[in-house]
Amino acid sequence: MSLTLDSSLEDALGAASAKTLGRAFGMQSVGDLLAHYPRRYADPGELTPIRDLPLGETATIVAEVLSSSFRRMRNRPGAMVDVVIGDGIGRMSLTFFAKNVGAAEWRSKDLAVGRRGVFSGKVGEFNGVTQFAHPEYELFDDEDSARRSADARAAVPIPIYPATSTIQTWQIARLIGRVLDDLSEAPDPLTAEIREREELLTAREALELVHRPRTRNDIDPAVRTLRMHEALTLQTALLQQRDAIRALSATSRPASAGGLLERFDASLPYTLTPDQETVGRQVAADLVGAWPMNRLVQGEVGSGKTLVALRAMLQVAESGGQAALIAPTEVLAGQHLRSIAKMLGPDLAPLLMPTLLTGQMPAAERRKAALRVASGQALIVVGTHALLGEKTTFADLGLVVVDEQHRFGVEQREALRAKGSSPHALVLTATPIPRTVAMTVFGDLDTSVIRTMPAGRAGIESFVAPLAEHPGWFNRVWERAAEEIAQGRQVFAVCAAIDTTKKTAEAGEQPALAPEGASGPRWGVVQLDEALATHPTLGGLRRAVLHGRMPSDEKDAVMQSFARGDIDLLLATTVIEVGVDVPNASTMIVLDADRFGVSQLHQLRGRVGRGGVPGLCLLVTEAEAGSLARDRVDAVAATLDGFALAEVDLELRGEGDVLGAAQAGVRSSLKLLRVVKDAGLIARARELAEGILSADPDLADHPGLREAIARRVSDEDRAALAKN
Repeated sequence: MSLTLDSSLEDALGAASAKTLGRAFGMQSVGDLLAHYPRRYADPGELTPIRDLPLGETATIVAEVLSSSFRRMRNRPGAMVDVVIGDGIGRMSLTFFAKNVGAAEWRSKDLAVGRRGVFSGKVGEFNGVTQFAHPEYELFDDEDSARRSADARAAVPIPIYPATSTIQTWQIARLIGRVLDDLSEAPDPLTAEIREREELLTAREALELVHRPRTRNDIDPAVRTLRMHEALTLQTALLQQRDAIRALSATSRPASAGGLLERFDASLPYTLTPDQETVGRQVAADLVGAWPMNRLVQGEVGSGKTLVALRAMLQVAESGGQAALIAPTEVLAGQHLRSIAKMLGPDLAPLLMPTLLTGQMPAAERRKAALRVASGQALIVVGTHALLGEKTTFADLGLVVVDEQHRFGVEQREALRAKGSSPHALVLTATPIPRTVAMTVFGDLDTSVIRTMPAGRAGIESFVAPLAEHPGWFNRVWERAAEEIAQGRQVFAVCAAIDTTKKTAEAGEQPALAPEGASGPRWGVVQLDEALATHPTLGGLRRAVLHGRMPSDEKDAVMQSFARGDIDLLLATTVIEVGVDVPNASTMIVLDADRFGVSQLHQLRGRVGRGGVPGLCLLVTEAEAGSLARDRVDAVAATLDGFALAEVDLELRGEGDVLGAAQAGVRSSLKLLRVVKDAGLIARARELAEGILSADPDLADHPGLREAIARRVSDEDRAALAKN
């Protein structure tokens, strides 16, 4: 049977195997299976006597079957085959699991007493006996044949695949071998000219050698080729998406002399930073362009991104257009509304009627807000996911602003954009994105960076409180908090959980990082509040708690109270991570700091030092010096440069969740590509993609690349790309 990459797994392997692969990995086609690359390669090594086998390593031996039996399993369905083999010096056991007694009986007969062969697997131990669990083996009729085969095997790398409890790596290897045997030529994303110039393999060669390398030297060329395929496919898809946006016609939104924007700028009590001016000019030009703006603005916490966004909103409002700012939390949405109203002042605010729309608002209040939005009275709308509801309509949605990109999913952004006719889009993030990640994930967006900070910031000092080495420093942390409060300042204390006894985390939040060997965070907001209630100094101060499971009006009331200075010490979860602006807050205490990612810690730290009051960040951790968890905390304390931290973050955690769940569609397209290690290759792929599309926009002369995009960048993936 001749297979293609688009052949169904059911046709290629049968219904049972296809079903198993579908359930385990979501695979449907031969291409899906062949894109399930080995995560590493084991070395069978030299032939090793049984008595010298090293535990935990992959080994190859020649041995004779000494006993073979099978039995039905008592506590679960299926059967087990027990085999003992020996090499004349030592003995070891082989264990096989079978679905039923019939399969077990076949295996036991195959491994009949007296048969000799070569056995390869990972060496384990059970009840003091050396063991292979589900080894690879090949039986032979004579000793010489067995020896020759074993010697040959010793040089062949063994692919180790990502596996599950339902399908093991050796089973995946066999299924891949079956489809490779029947695979016809694979379409090549690269032309022969590019392939030769870049010194790469054909697609068929690369697939063969990545899955069935003859020697270690076969692996690198195969991986390099397949990485280029991934990079070129993704970069071409991103550029196509950018071009598709540019093919849309946009309503021009020019600023006018004496208009809202000019009036606003004249009322500002400070001058814009150089970066704010530069980015402002870029955005202003985008808003009068022939196609919709699609721009990402990166900026440090407190760099003034909101001001840039507000100026864009005012420019759109001059033509009667509406701007919608969507925030990830109700706390942040309420904060944005108050901040915008304050910046607009009493003269401009009534003209623009900034309106809050969230899901937790009382029904009557929400109806009023929705009416103002639908009628076009509200030219600035701030909200949460409620803006995405079917009942929310806009009179003339001209601009979508998404705050905190890393907290907001692609589907939500697209739903909001769909409410207008090709509205302009402005994406804000305070999480600096390394260049290669930006190129890989946001390659269809124009990117701007705000690095300069507004004048008058007092700065932030950061310190680690390493309780593993200095347990007494815990008390000093709270003494320091009391000293700040005594000077009339306010303090944040952030925990990784709401209640450690109930193991409650924030709804919708990513689970806190779990350092190796740790069971859970020591401190929750509930536990910290109880502990501080008896503190000799802090116990009598004005204290409040804030977390995502509180009712919306209660959260808002607490936040407003803190902003007014009515609360000295706020105990919170990461609900305050983004956007909360309290100039009088001087101190950020993060408990179980090793439970947070680098960008999270940087975001939290950015909540203080925002006014003329010097900021202090105390990162409390029990992580041991030298551990990865501790390295993260130390890295944050060492610098305030978010862009430098973004690079450190990538180095510390590898690719991990760089792309994040919100970019699930894009992430699924990355199998071998590593945005850190392959930075040069990604940049080269971008150049190639630009050259290809410039000469051949429809990819008529690049059918292999066109097919690769159709196959690897699915409708879901393309939707994810479009929503960035």
